[in-house]
Amino acid sequence: MDRRKFIAASTLAASAVASRHAYAAAGDKKRRVGLIGCGWYGKCDLLQLMNIEPVEVVSLCDVDSNMLGECADLIASRQVSKKRPRTYGQYTDMLAEKDLDIVLVATPDHWHALPMIAAVNSGADVYVQKPTGVDVLESKAMLDAARETGRVVQVGTQRRSTPHLIEAKQRVVDTGLLGDVAHAEVCCYYHMRAKKNPPDTAPPAYLDYETWTGPAPMRPYNELVHPRSWRAFMEYGNGIVGDMCVHMLDMVRWQLGLGWPQRISSSGGIYVDHDSKANISDTQSARFEFDELDVNWTHRSWGNAPDPDWPWAGIIYGDRGTLKLDVHKYEFTPRGGGQKLTGEKLIETDKYPTDVTDQKDWRLELHVASAIRGHMRDFLDAIDKRSKPVADILQGHISSASCIMANVSMKLGRSLEFDPATHIVVGDAEATDKLKRPYRKPYAHPSEA
Repeated sequence: MDRRKFIAASTLAASAVASRHAYAAAGDKKRRVGLIGCGWYGKCDLLQLMNIEPVEVVSLCDVDSNMLGECADLIASRQVSKKRPRTYGQYTDMLAEKDLDIVLVATPDHWHALPMIAAVNSGADVYVQKPTGVDVLESKAMLDAARETGRVVQVGTQRRSTPHLIEAKQRVVDTGLLGDVAHAEVCCYYHMRAKKNPPDTAPPAYLDYETWTGPAPMRPYNELVHPRSWRAFMEYGNGIVGDMCVHMLDMVRWQLGLGWPQRISSSGGIYVDHDSKANISDTQSARFEFDELDVNWTHRSWGNAPDPDWPWAGIIYGDRGTLKLDVHKYEFTPRGGGQKLTGEKLIETDKYPTDVTDQKDWRLELHVASAIRGHMRDFLDAIDKRSKPVADILQGHISSASCIMANVSMKLGRSLEFDPATHIVVGDAEATDKLKRPYRKPYAHPSEA
């Protein structure tokens, strides 16, 4: 469908494209970009987008004024124009300008849905970090908004754009070297769960904690909450399953061409680390049952990994061989002997020397930089073609919702049979009710719009 037909679907979108035409007429044909969430990954994503195309970053938004100002200074130093982006404390004010071609959303998980939906309604194409939401119906509302507006939405499951994993798919999976595949394992044994139990305090003056909390339940402020350690709390996300399983499950789904799982089950809890303030599980397993194929997840934030060379990984078992995959490498071992096939991460510091300084200053993961760049290139190509990107919002929704339902299964103590056509758990009204979290007033859940 023609891009202008998509945009004409809403008044906001029509206003946005008219504004963009005005900039083009003035001789500025660079894509105009805004970022919502100026923390660790927001900067990583935006800097890699700037590395591959001379975009103009015109707007930044964050509820932490210190983080916002720091990011604005950084972007001004990197832009060809040297212009300092406009800064906003509220994303609604930023989007009201209606002059953005692209919006990046890199907030904590509980703030993914509302800004992404508002951004596509404003006429922008969106790159949103995973997972797509903190509950299943929130995630579904994001998918619906993207489809209704015709905007391109790329989800930050960048394993699909990781060079050595693309090579593994082409070299091993697509050529049939695995043979028949009936089982896969995904895991994370990183000691990534917060260990501290600091006292609650008043929020710092530079943080708008009321807005930071947004639709989530209001907790007393704690240093674990901001920045970055908010994943310690289920109020803002879905624990290690919602953070790390999303990546590995999505990677296996992409490698094997899988859609929705038919059944999901999970068990676990806080079995070892009872002293931390964190309320997410330290031990959990989950089973995603696809047609003639199971994918099993395990995470444990204590003890040793069974295989220290593959602490966060996906392993696909075929009757002709086994394929191991992670963010650093892949390894295919034929059954019964034969030549192993291996591949390594792509580091491009010679081509992109700012990766070195960004690793030091902004915690950029060097082994992930090339994947982010590839993901951004795919996103821009999809925008130009008005096509689906490799991590289209539908794919992000499937992987995110599946992981969210694993936590629902663990909480209820039973397996769930999900019907993606109706978005209900078959024969289980209580589980269906838990596919939607209550929103704190005055925020309204997007499924109610």
